[in-house]
Amino acid sequence: MKNQSREIVVVGGGPAGLVAAIALSGAGLETALVVGPRQDSDHRTTALLMGSVKALDVLGVWTACRDHAAPLCVMRIVDDTDRLLRAPEVRFDASEIGLKEFGYNIENQHLVAALHARAQAHGNLTIVNEAADHVLAGDDGVTIRMQSGATMSARLAVGADGRRSLCRLAAGISTRTRHYRQTALTFNLAHSRPHRNISTEFHTEAGPFTLVPLRGNRSSLVCVVDPNDAPRLQALSDSDMAAEIERRSHSILGKITIEAGRGYFPLVAETAQKLAARRIVLVGEAAHVLPPIGAQGLNLGMRDAATIAELAADARRTGMDVGSALVTDGFEHMRRADVTSRALAVDVLNRSLLSDFLPAQGMRGLGLFLLEQIGPLRRAAMREGVTPATSQPRLMRGEAV
Repeated sequence: MKNQSREIVVVGGGPAGLVAAIALSGAGLETALVVGPRQDSDHRTTALLMGSVKALDVLGVWTACRDHAAPLCVMRIVDDTDRLLRAPEVRFDASEIGLKEFGYNIENQHLVAALHARAQAHGNLTIVNEAADHVLAGDDGVTIRMQSGATMSARLAVGADGRRSLCRLAAGISTRTRHYRQTALTFNLAHSRPHRNISTEFHTEAGPFTLVPLRGNRSSLVCVVDPNDAPRLQALSDSDMAAEIERRSHSILGKITIEAGRGYFPLVAETAQKLAARRIVLVGEAAHVLPPIGAQGLNLGMRDAATIAELAADARRTGMDVGSALVTDGFEHMRRADVTSRALAVDVLNRSLLSDFLPAQGMRGLGLFLLEQIGPLRRAAMREGVTPATSQPRLMRGEAV
């Protein structure tokens, strides 16, 4: 690769970056995707809500994902604390709001493979299999320098390059960070009893313990624990870990078998102070990192990607500069409320579990009690969770960009 230029360059080859690149190039914009090195294996999973599934379907990706994904038809929240004030169990059923499922859970390796295959089929998309080394934002464009020294310039850069984003640094955007005294344990497991497409989230004093269906008699696990307990759990053999998970899950899925690929990471919330500046927009974890609670992370990132594709395509149709302040300011305006409200909701829910303050526990219990008892309130919460009223770009509604 020598020095090249395109209308738009997407930096980052994760799911959010791939979606942005496919949507932009599919709308006729000359786009480059700087993917960097690919991970050898990714054992994580993603719960895709229906808006994200619709977007993948429009982009021609979902047909390659469907056979690897498990529908999420029911979501249960169970208070598994020993506290004085405990909340009732709440059950959210997709059929109650006229849906067959809230979404699907899929292993990231299958999702990313389908996205890569679709990206390679786009004639308007140049894929650069190098890591970005430096990003320079100027008045007239953005230049990405690769590790080989070659450059790619564009009118607009989409920063999908993760928590240590070079694009965010080039745009001069700082972040707000909150560190939680929690560690998340993640891996996949097989079990002897069927999950019946039910996702169960146990609320414990240390944080959520969540089992999410995968295809067959398999599930993915996110177990949030006290950091002081994490070393003990890390040291457990597969058989001892299986016994631990079976105990914590109250054997609802029967006998457990641990699969390869355990992950451990500290819980952090990080949000960019701005989502766009200097011909750069931020999507995915370059813009926001949330604890793995409530399936918000990648669904937010996909709404980011769909929004910038829509704005850039509209700008192109009207002869505007796709990297102008009208586009970047529009992105900031359209995405800020969604990102802020979701980050706040996850933070409040997570901290309410950790709090020993009785009024805080009472408020959490009252909120879940009201959701369990009041049908219209519960249905409104489900609809807002699956299809946010104020942040549904065209792709999330099943419409082409």
